[in-house]
Amino acid sequence: MDQSISWITVGTVEDIPRQGSRVVRTDFGDIALFRTVADEVYALEDRCPHAGGPLSQGIVHGARVTCPLHSWVIDLASGEAVGPDEGCAGHCPVRVVDGAVQLGLAAFRPGRGGCGHG
Repeated sequence: MDQSISWITVGTVEDIPRQGSRVVRTDFGDIALFRTVADEVYALEDRCPHAGGPLSQGIVHGARVTCPLHSWVIDLASGEAVGPDEGCAGHCPVRVVDGAVQLGLAAFRPGRGGCGHG
């Protein structure tokens, strides 16, 4: 990961339920932190690229989350919708250091919608 990224601590891994999420409010909007069953942590904009559904309320399975509104499946690592859907949720670099979850907000990448929404 880029060494020039400025990291801010937003909580601990234990703050995020396994196969669940936690929302962090930022200047870029709400960022959903996801934790997989393998304790991997990902950070996405809490907004599905389809119709803006709250991804934090979706179901985490493997390294993906299913949006609660229209069942779009989003890859947690990239934010990309899984085919045949197209679009990308905004994503943010995230790392875990000694159990602390840190975000690289300056490197946040906004999402892009699909299906004419966004």
